[in-house]
Amino acid sequence: MIKYKLTCKNCSNVFDSWFASSKEFEKLKRLKYLNCQNCKSTNIEKSLMSPNLLNTKKDTKFITNKKIKKIKNKIKEYQQFIKKNFHYVGDNFTYEARSIHYNNKNEKKGIYGNATQDEVQELKEEGIETETIPWINDNEN
Repeated sequence: MIKYKLTCKNCSNVFDSWFASSKEFEKLKRLKYLNCQNCKSTNIEKSLMSPNLLNTKKDTKFITNKKIKKIKNKIKEYQQFIKKNFHYVGDNFTYEARSIHYNNKNEKKGIYGNATQDEVQELKEEGIETETIPWINDNEN
């Protein structure tokens, strides 16, 4: 489909119309099926019309930003829950996790902190359950 801006050469009326193709426009004009809405003249010409393009990058960016914001908000909810219900051990996470796991006298308590991917892998190999979640610092937008 193609949209043309049409101009009546008799009364200067300007209007838009859709056609299956440019060839279809030419065929209808030749057969005098095109006429002005105002004066019914068949003296119709098409003029240049700027294409109507969707700005898909902008639309995608808006949708993406909306989804990212929703995900960030969900992560922040998890963070608040963790901060409220678990003990922060900082960079001593692997040490504390092993202490809890191997020392039967220690109570099983939830902790959170920092560990490298290698340290987390070692803990899992030892049978110590851990989870990694993304962490958004409070000063990030």
